[in-house]
Amino acid sequence: MIRFTANLTMLFSEVGFLERFNLAARAGFKGVEFKDPFAYSRADVVAALRASGLEAILFNMPAGNWTGGERGIGCLPGREKELRDGVATTIEYALALNCKLINCLGGIPPKDADPRLVRKTFVENLRYAAGELKKHDMRLVIEPVNTYDSPGVFLTRTEQAVEIIRDVGADNLGIEYDVYQAQLMEGDLTNTLRRHMPRIWHMQVADVPSRAEPGTGEINYEHVFGVIDRAGYPGWIGCDYGPSTCTLESFRWMRNWDPRIARNSG
Repeated sequence: MIRFTANLTMLFSEVGFLERFNLAARAGFKGVEFKDPFAYSRADVVAALRASGLEAILFNMPAGNWTGGERGIGCLPGREKELRDGVATTIEYALALNCKLINCLGGIPPKDADPRLVRKTFVENLRYAAGELKKHDMRLVIEPVNTYDSPGVFLTRTEQAVEIIRDVGADNLGIEYDVYQAQLMEGDLTNTLRRHMPRIWHMQVADVPSRAEPGTGEINYEHVFGVIDRAGYPGWIGCDYGPSTCTLESFRWMRNWDPRIARNSG
């Protein structure tokens, strides 16, 4: 059975972040995810989550200066202390929210950085983060992303992620597979999903090229969801898109996969 989360960074933007939890619950979701909660106090985010009755499924570690164009610091040489501080902050929020899955974005290394040093930095940072999270029975994922939206980003392909996970050697490190990102960078969705499903611990969906809801672009999501369902994927799938209309109307595509949420689409 496929289970969907509402990504509260992308959905229900008609209201403020803390108000989005209740809207997601009213729409029929059981789980939520978000880019990060760090702009808000732990108490406020916990209160919003508890009031909604939802489960916090995933959020990202601190990702540097996002508004300044940074997209994570995992692979950035010289930022190791900042990353370790971010791991500690992440654990504080994750414990308060009872969230067991964390995403570490690799980021965009400086153009003149030694590629070998960039990769070594990422591997060592992931080894540290995975080790600290494991103390609290938490898991870590890494997400290949596309170079159209984030030019120069380091981690871009599924096989690259698999190789990095192998070198890190942590049993609580897996892949966040974003179908939108993967279609842009490598395609071959069916074979990739089947090949790497055991290491895929979280997924996200949006259509290409607009990053709106499934059914608005080129990806055959009915086929993709069928592949995921038949593979017995046990994790959650995040609705990580910008709705082409209002948020509630954008859930109509779920009619074959979560009719309860689709019925609330208006």
